[in-house]
Amino acid sequence: MPPPESSRLLKMIGCMQGFLYLSVLVTFAACNAPPVPLDDILIEKTFVPEQCARAVQVGDYVRYHYIGTFPDGKKFDSSYDRGTTYNVFVGKKQLIQGMDKALVGMCVNERSLVKIPPQLAYGKQGYGTIIPPDAILHFDVLLLDVWNPDDGVQTNTYHTPPVCSRKVEVSDFVRYHYNGTLLDGTLFDSSHTRMRTYDTYVGIGWLIAGMDQGLLGMCVGERRIITMPPSLGYGENGDGSDIPGQASLVFDVVLLDLHNPRDGITVTNQQVPESCTRTSVAGDFVRYHYNGSLLDGTFFDSSYSRNRTYDTYVGQGYVIAGMDEGLIGVCVGEKRTITIPPHLAYGEEGTGSKIPGSAVLVFDVHIIDFHNPADSTVVTVTSKPEECDVHTKKGDFVKYHYNASLMDVLFWVFFFQVVPGMEDGLMDMCVGEKRHLVIPPHLGYGERGVTGEVPGSAVLVFDIELVEMEEGLPEGYMFIWNEDVSPDLFAEMDKNEDKVVEPSEFTDYILQQVNDGKGRLAPGFDPYRIIDNMFSNQDRDGDGKITEAEFKLKADESAAHDEL
Repeated sequence: MPPPESSRLLKMIGCMQGFLYLSVLVTFAACNAPPVPLDDILIEKTFVPEQCARAVQVGDYVRYHYIGTFPDGKKFDSSYDRGTTYNVFVGKKQLIQGMDKALVGMCVNERSLVKIPPQLAYGKQGYGTIIPPDAILHFDVLLLDVWNPDDGVQTNTYHTPPVCSRKVEVSDFVRYHYNGTLLDGTLFDSSHTRMRTYDTYVGIGWLIAGMDQGLLGMCVGERRIITMPPSLGYGENGDGSDIPGQASLVFDVVLLDLHNPRDGITVTNQQVPESCTRTSVAGDFVRYHYNGSLLDGTFFDSSYSRNRTYDTYVGQGYVIAGMDEGLIGVCVGEKRTITIPPHLAYGEEGTGSKIPGSAVLVFDVHIIDFHNPADSTVVTVTSKPEECDVHTKKGDFVKYHYNASLMDVLFWVFFFQVVPGMEDGLMDMCVGEKRHLVIPPHLGYGERGVTGEVPGSAVLVFDIELVEMEEGLPEGYMFIWNEDVSPDLFAEMDKNEDKVVEPSEFTDYILQQVNDGKGRLAPGFDPYRIIDNMFSNQDRDGDGKITEAEFKLKADESAAHDEL
């Protein structure tokens, strides 16, 4: 085999030096010996990749770069100079015989120095003015791509999510990120650099055929490598920019979202309390907590972080359509996961930075309470004494024990006034009776609630026990006589007989009548304030004393609403 010119020169120098030594005849003979003929190709691998998923076989189509030189180093051809790879089938006599042999067994990104004898190159004829007859050719070859006409799409899943409730099917709409490379690793495109997913229908021709096939069967969260031959990619012409013709393509894909336009909402992970006397219907007002995420688990919102429930009417378009539907039929205390396709959520546009367009939404919901504006207080008698002859009525003064709670948590309230729902719940009750009351907010503390105690629009729950009751006065009265009124009433009040009744005289007299059981003040009120009002009603001229002329029975007036 003739050595390269540099090696030949070194050997000649060595030969000249050999004449200076005793071995003159031996050295001279070696220097003038004829070159050993090159019977076959010689291959020196200058770079071998760590991984070789596939080696070239006869019948494969390859893309490679090369530099062609003569043994003296003179270049006669280069694909680099033309700015394009050499693309050809291997083993089909489309190449010189030596190159056809040299390419078999090479891996993508492998680099080799190939020496080809003339009989496996251009032989005695050479090639025009470029390759002389009987020329040995040297090629520096870098293999960039290999595929076979029989190749299809190849997928390699390297991450599978722990849960996969659904896989991509034809006509599904998907959102995914990808890095796109040639087979030698050259990056030509990436959704990550654009910071935006690629969103498309699958299996209906919106994608190159290889990607249409490669996405089928994927789960949300799955990562896979999709490799496709050019016939399923961009074919003979490439994309005219970053993808050359006849290039195999490799996509590293992570699936983030998946839905079908025919999808409705999906309700899963239901935790229903044992006691569920009523489920929500359209028109109810619901208070609930939620965590909102995308299908790949990306968090976008939470009522918990605001420390406040989301409060809304359901079934009336106040929330996105999927949530409107998902909150129907729930129980108080129920937990459920509601998965909502984009056409029932925020559609193709999304909401900007938090919710991308065409995103499936997942809400983990906890129902705190609900009511209907038409609701009244729900009274459930839990215990009643055997003897229950006297029942509470409007105006009665009662004392009772209670535990107060929201539908989900205990609270304590110092009542400034009894809410209307409590008044309803205390009616027609006897001492010793126990009741469970559910009071809607419009009969409780309304939309505002009680700061620090009761949230706005909260349903209230009371467990009460009536421990004492005092009969009230007829409606409109603050004092009544239990027996006939004395005809000398004014004189009895005027203790000092000065013909006027002072406030102290009036107060002492009324309190005496109450203590003697002759009269009754309205229970539950400050007796002195009642008596002051009674005095003011009699003091017609407002001079702070009552004369006999001012004093007369209320019964003499058309509206007998007062005490005297």
